[in-house]
Amino acid sequence: QVQLAESGGGSVQAGGSLRLTCAGSGRFFGSYTMGWFRQAPGKEREFLAAISPAGFDTYYADIVKGRFTISRNNNKNTVDLLLSTLEPEDTAVYYCAAGNRNVINAAAWAYDYWGQGTQVTVSL
Repeated sequence: QVQLAESGGGSVQAGGSLRLTCAGSGRFFGSYTMGWFRQAPGKEREFLAAISPAGFDTYYADIVKGRFTISRNNNKNTVDLLLSTLEPEDTAVYYCAAGNRNVINAAAWAYDYWGQGTQVTVSL
């Protein structure tokens, strides 16, 4: 089992950047596929990016490709999501998730553990 906690959210102006960090507990953090999702008010949770357990493979949703970058440090049990060129439409609660299936997956059902989320607000 793994527990996850996101940090790094906040308010930023359009065009700015933020780095979100997901800190995980547990001895086997490095064996999980990690993903980032977000949910805006009145909208469904949507996939953003995922990274394989060893960090060699990444996958991005088209809506964030080229703007967001996922990375992980298994020595520190952390997964980061760098948000760049932010737009007001990126305003949402951002969640990290861990899946114990050894494949990258964009579907929420493939992830077994979730953090509580961190709010990102982008203003003009």
